[in-house]
Amino acid sequence: MDQEATPWRTVLRSADRLFRATTHPAAVQLPVEGSLPSLASATQWLNSPPLTPAGLRGRVVLVDFWTYTCINWLRTLPYLRAWADKYRDHGLVVLGVHTPEFDVEHDLDNVRRAVTDLGVDYPVVVDNDYAIWTAFDNHYWPALYVVDAQGQIRHHQFGEGGYQQSEMILQQLLVEAGAEGIGQDLVVVDPGGVEAAADWDSLWSPENYLGYARTENFASPDGAVLDTPQVYAVPGRLRLNQWALAGDWTVKRQAIVLNAPDGGIAYRFHARDLHLVMGPATPGTPVRFRVLLDGQPPGAAHGTDVDEAGDGTVTRPRLYQLIRQPGPITERTFEITFLDPGVQAYAFTFG
Repeated sequence: MDQEATPWRTVLRSADRLFRATTHPAAVQLPVEGSLPSLASATQWLNSPPLTPAGLRGRVVLVDFWTYTCINWLRTLPYLRAWADKYRDHGLVVLGVHTPEFDVEHDLDNVRRAVTDLGVDYPVVVDNDYAIWTAFDNHYWPALYVVDAQGQIRHHQFGEGGYQQSEMILQQLLVEAGAEGIGQDLVVVDPGGVEAAADWDSLWSPENYLGYARTENFASPDGAVLDTPQVYAVPGRLRLNQWALAGDWTVKRQAIVLNAPDGGIAYRFHARDLHLVMGPATPGTPVRFRVLLDGQPPGAAHGTDVDEAGDGTVTRPRLYQLIRQPGPITERTFEITFLDPGVQAYAFTFG
């Protein structure tokens, strides 16, 4: 998350083409940006025993900062899986550093479940205390750092994009480390669901948090009452990227929590996809919901976590894809009504 929506991605796509046209087959000069810091402060290791910079010498390491509810990271995951599979036997180690953004992402059981559900089979270090994040002076999800066989950081990529450039740098560093049979072909991925690339040309709605610490464009009459149960209403009209609550909610610092059944959220958006990061406030207690698009069931515009009638269930804290429009993409009003109390909602993201 924590990244701007569109203009620089056009630059990255252009940079990919330029890099591909001008660097293969010749190698490029890569700067030394620092050294792989200690990983000893890890909260937990998953899919691997603890790794150390000394033990990783001789291997090329791709360090990936992620958190499992982040749509921007989810859309990079197909490339991470493909690179791990293609280059593992050539000396590449993909190392995921899970640094949580929301409170539920500190829960080790939630992280373990996400690793399994998302098919993350490479080593993951859990960084609940932000120690590794701080050692890298990192500020973004996702963020990639490429480390050569001598333990030196030679490249970084913040946010989505730059896939061709990053892979060609991996190839170059693997060859420099003595790997054979690398070739110049790049991976081809065809992701679906939440992992599919965004429709950037129609994406006019930025990510928006729902807790009062970072939210924008809240439009319920009289505003939000913080940390206190309150009955809210949706105004007669929402402008683009405004949102509002209906029913009995408590607006907290990180999230909003529904106190009574039949409460809802309305959001005016312009994007192909709409996602909501949410979960049950009480683990193991599912919350049923119904989605409308411009007052009607979504039909063919339903997301992977909703059926055509707009029905779905919140079962655990994660990102839920609620809308994927087949086109044309226009400004729409999204509504979600929760039939049961106890949902905890964190952020809307779009694609």
